[in-house]
Amino acid sequence: MNANANGRRRVPWYVSVPITFALITALFVAAGHFNWLPGLPNPFGEKTTDRSGPAVLQSVQDMSRYDAAAGNFQVVVDIDKEATFMPSAVLGSRTLYVAAGTVDSYVDLSKAAVTVSPDRRTATITLPHAQLASAALDANHSYIVAQERGLLDRIGQFFTGNPNDQRMLNVVAVNRIQSAASASGLTTRAQQNTTLMLQGLLRSLGFATVSVAYH
Repeated sequence: MNANANGRRRVPWYVSVPITFALITALFVAAGHFNWLPGLPNPFGEKTTDRSGPAVLQSVQDMSRYDAAAGNFQVVVDIDKEATFMPSAVLGSRTLYVAAGTVDSYVDLSKAAVTVSPDRRTATITLPHAQLASAALDANHSYIVAQERGLLDRIGQFFTGNPNDQRMLNVVAVNRIQSAASASGLTTRAQQNTTLMLQGLLRSLGFATVSVAYH
């Protein structure tokens, strides 16, 4: 290294030039990514091309259940992550996520017990109680409303991304929707609809009295 008049060593040009170039490049990339200069093209701009193959049928399963009712639900998920010893502006995040989903209620007809009177005018059907299917999220109507991130979280998201965040939001949303369905009386509605369906079907076959019970 060369020394200047004050006795300080100067960085050689072959070291300072790459460092300067790297700093300029980093500023350019950051400006494009964070939209500091609106007129500057984003070097991380993406073009999406769908090269997925066609769906392949893996198996066919015969269904013996009657889907008698469906509930449509919406929940606002508010996840706030805070660091223990750092302010949220540095480390932490908060996300507001609106999730829409559907829960079906069904009766398993494969376990039905049917008793018919000798004159074939009365039928008694015993069925298991209605159950709830797993909640299914509606991706077209689920979206993030707002998201705040601390500086370190933004840097981590910039370089690596974090698909676990979306997965966690979906898990929380599904659990909340499933709980709401359990408390909504959806299974009672499903049993009522199943009873009406079976009574209408058997009466059309000539039965005058049709009784449906659940156990």
